[in-house]
Amino acid sequence: MARMDYYRILGVSREASDEEIKKAYRKLVFQHHPDRNPNNTQAEERIREINAAYEIVGDAEKRRSYDRLYWGDEPRADVVDVSVILHEMEQKLFDEGRKEIFAVLMKDVKRVKADLAILRERTVAAQGYDSFKEDLVVARAAEVMDELLTEDMERRKQRLVEVAADMMVTQGVVKKQDEGGFRALRGTLEESLRKGRLHGYASALELFYERR
Repeated sequence: MARMDYYRILGVSREASDEEIKKAYRKLVFQHHPDRNPNNTQAEERIREINAAYEIVGDAEKRRSYDRLYWGDEPRADVVDVSVILHEMEQKLFDEGRKEIFAVLMKDVKRVKADLAILRERTVAAQGYDSFKEDLVVARAAEVMDELLTEDMERRKQRLVEVAADMMVTQGVVKKQDEGGFRALRGTLEESLRKGRLHGYASALELFYERR
């Protein structure tokens, strides 16, 4: 199965303006509407595809998330395995979460050093000597994550997961009518971003860690 390019579906370039996308969408809906194509058995499927594409790239916030999650810096080669598609999306969300928290902590070095002091005490108590013990760091990250997150960050997470889930539906990873499967998919994607945030915390602390 080839990857699904929403811009290609709408017949516009990735540099198209919002108005150009809207015009292209209206033209395609008019052209392919089942009422205008009563003898075309594929008309309804084509309209669903067009609507799915416009739902994402016709919304400014979702479009930005789609471009970041799907394209990255450069278009990727086609992939044929839905498990590969899902894995790649999980990795992208993991990276988004990691970079997000890492950037937050790079602006709060005082917080990083304070948490390192707490972790040093826990590590020495647990094993008798100081080291960068990742399981303790991740546990600490889970403890304090809510303190690091803002409402804007949580809204951004929801947008990313929503767009990612819709992309996975379009790619055939799960059917949206399968409510249980769709909920499980969203849970998987949210967990990938959460793990990325924990890793971002660990990466920031490791950068400043000095063994004593």
